[in-house]
Amino acid sequence: MAGGPCRGLLHYKTAKFALTRNWRVGLLHRLLQLGVLGYLLGWVLLVRKGYQDTDRAPRSAVVTKLKGAAATEVRGAGRRLWDAADYARPPQGGNVLFLVTNFIATAGQAQGTCPESPSVPAGMCTEDADCPMGEPVVHGNGIKTGKCVMFNTTHSTCEIYGWCPVENSTLSRKPLLAEAENFTLFIRNTVHFTKFNFSRCNALQTNDPYYFKSCTYDPSLSPSCPIFRVRDMVEAAGETFGDLALLGGSIGVHIEWDCDLDRPAAQCQPQYSFSLQDRRYNFRTASYYWDSQRRLYRTLLKLYGIRFDISVHGQAGKFSIIPAAVSFGTGIAFFGAATVVCDLVLLYLDANADFYWKEKFEEAKPPKGKSETAA
Repeated sequence: MAGGPCRGLLHYKTAKFALTRNWRVGLLHRLLQLGVLGYLLGWVLLVRKGYQDTDRAPRSAVVTKLKGAAATEVRGAGRRLWDAADYARPPQGGNVLFLVTNFIATAGQAQGTCPESPSVPAGMCTEDADCPMGEPVVHGNGIKTGKCVMFNTTHSTCEIYGWCPVENSTLSRKPLLAEAENFTLFIRNTVHFTKFNFSRCNALQTNDPYYFKSCTYDPSLSPSCPIFRVRDMVEAAGETFGDLALLGGSIGVHIEWDCDLDRPAAQCQPQYSFSLQDRRYNFRTASYYWDSQRRLYRTLLKLYGIRFDISVHGQAGKFSIIPAAVSFGTGIAFFGAATVVCDLVLLYLDANADFYWKEKFEEAKPPKGKSETAA
């Protein structure tokens, strides 16, 4: 085996350490080490808490209740008192809740024939031929009867079969339930982190029966009170109550949990934030009744208001030996990478690279008279 292409496979390489008095490369090495140390201590351990196992999918339950009262005076509908059973939809609460702030009432509707509203383009006509019998009015209120009739002295519309008189479209210039800005919304949120069998509620655990009757949420003074004033929530979303209440809108309520289970459980508190999701929100509903002749009537309400969409997100972390070992192992690997980078600079980019190359890589041969292949 004096030679041959496979002889190199039997050679052995060992590391050689050489002290290089090159201040530029030495400074680079220390800076890289400091950078790795800062990344490991600052980002991995303090910010990301790489020594913890985490649960980012908590189970969540939300219960909501609106409270307050307001009175309205509307032509055709009279004076009406609104309480939680009237302005909160759905009444049992949940992740989505609607608060009535304005409405249009059409009272005394009964099924029959009447002129279509001139505000509906498909209902306009000049003669009976424009109103084919049995054809629904597009974006209208009923089905055409085949007649073109006078709605008023200036407009002719198709006669329809539907709920008459047709829906009123006159909206108040101010919110009819302006007092709703002082209504309160109770949000009870419970989260459960199954990985750690840990549960937490946003409501303060207290034996005082009057606490929840008198407190209002404040991030500094009452962070554990889950009762929010409607006006405060709208303003936190960057809107004014009067503008949003007139035509309605949607407010996002975001509850964020970030729990460090290596600390006392009392420090696990949610953070609340609010955002405007949409302007203009309304829908229709009706209440039905019978007169003395057993004829069916209804009062139609087009409700404008604020829709609250509640979303819950969170994570919990707790010390675990496996992620801690992975984080420290990654840091040690980065320290090794710093040495590799400095070697590359020294051997390929430095002005004396050829000299350093010869000093670092040296072929060690056995003394004369001895063969390295002797059996």
